Amino acid sequence: MSFLLVFAIVLAIGLAAFVAGRQRARSQDDGTVKPHSRAHYHGWWAFLTGVVPAVLFLAAWDIGASAYLNSHIHSALPADVADGTVAHEDLAAGLVKSLASGLRKLDSQTLGALPSSFADLQPMLAAKGVALAPDTQDYMIPIATEANRVSDRLGMISAVVSIGLALIGVGYGLKGISPRARARNNVEKVMLWSLLGASTLAILTTIGIVLSMLFQTIAFFEKVPLSNFFFGTVWDPRFAAAGAGASEGQFGLIPLLAGTLYIAFVALLVAVPIGLMSAVYMSEYAAPKVRAVVKPALELLAGIPTIVYGIFALVTLGPFLRDISAALTGGTPFIQAQSILTAGLVMGVMLIPVVSSLSDDIITAVPRAMRDGSLGLGATRSETIKRVILPAALPGIVGAILLTASRAIGETMIVVLAAGVAANLTLNPFEAMTTITVKIVNQLTGDLEFNTPQTLVAFALGITLFALTLVMNIVALYIVRKYREQYE
Repeated sequence: MSFLLVFAIVLAIGLAAFVAGRQRARSQDDGTVKPHSRAHYHGWWAFLTGVVPAVLFLAAWDIGASAYLNSHIHSALPADVADGTVAHEDLAAGLVKSLASGLRKLDSQTLGALPSSFADLQPMLAAKGVALAPDTQDYMIPIATEANRVSDRLGMISAVVSIGLALIGVGYGLKGISPRARARNNVEKVMLWSLLGASTLAILTTIGIVLSMLFQTIAFFEKVPLSNFFFGTVWDPRFAAAGAGASEGQFGLIPLLAGTLYIAFVALLVAVPIGLMSAVYMSEYAAPKVRAVVKPALELLAGIPTIVYGIFALVTLGPFLRDISAALTGGTPFIQAQSILTAGLVMGVMLIPVVSSLSDDIITAVPRAMRDGSLGLGATRSETIKRVILPAALPGIVGAILLTASRAIGETMIVVLAAGVAANLTLNPFEAMTTITVKIVNQLTGDLEFNTPQTLVAFALGITLFALTLVMNIVALYIVRKYREQYE
């Protein structure tokens, strides 16, 4: 039985337990004894005792069964495959898994008389819409068949135990229902542990992401010196610089870091003033009818995919700026179609609704009494905005700008289409540059070996980008704490 089917059955048992538990609690409330908890808490307690243990077992079993099945497939591979490289063995195991998945689409009659040759089996799978790699070998057919049998047995054991746990838990929860039972406290404890688990999971996920990049970054710096990466001004991971050593000068971070910060800076120059002024207008000046139209219209920009902005920059804005510059000089354009300016302008337009929407909500949240008090003391509306509302909303506005900057630094598609992929080092905003995120994509989508510096450098770039955003958060937190004002 599949994981989703078993989960649905367990959930249905839990819902039935909720109804039965609530009904039983109501039937016991005859007015002679004051109940400790309301009836729906007893229902939720019966639901939790039935569902939580079963789901935890189901998730743990699924993870363990996947690991066991993977080990079983590896152990069944022929000796010449198992004694080869790890990559070769993993590739063979992956092909077996794909074949096993395809065999599940065949009917039982066909499965009972499977051909021993993959050349004979391939047309049968193709008729079911299954396309497998041509590297699939004949010896993989019996391994895939046995893997499906093992998977079915494990799935049946998981289903029986999970449903059994659900029924036992439901029985335990229903048996404990009484007017003075502390069902509310029990439910609140489970919710508290659930919230704690969710917080812990978020922290562990962040740690896992950092560690996954860190170990590969260490492997990269074992092959390339730190100085060449952090202080190099040449980015050419495919070939060494002229007259240089094997890897000297070819993994320079400075052009990518400069491009990332430069394009993000131009985008913020566009997005922050326009977005902030839009927020001030909508929250302080606009009539309700105008706000009801303008705010959704601005937020529509946030729903446009970034690839659409990139296409707009590539097809419309970039050529327009190039042609305008050519017309001004009477010949050679001084603005390239793919340039820092093009990428910054388009990215800034994309980020306007982020600044505007967040800042508008923050400014609107400033207490009305502060506005009325300032106006009552004789201040004009503009003075009230400048001296009262914006200082009160400053911490939130800084957070909005920080979020906008992080979005700008992490953007990829607009940069690829609007600024190009050339790792240049220039101060001219009319020339092309690229960013760290673009090069991460380039290095991980090539046909190089995973353990080469050309691929491992993507992890070094990733952890550098993580450190950059971390520093931005620390600086923003310092600014917020320094300029925050307390209002009663």
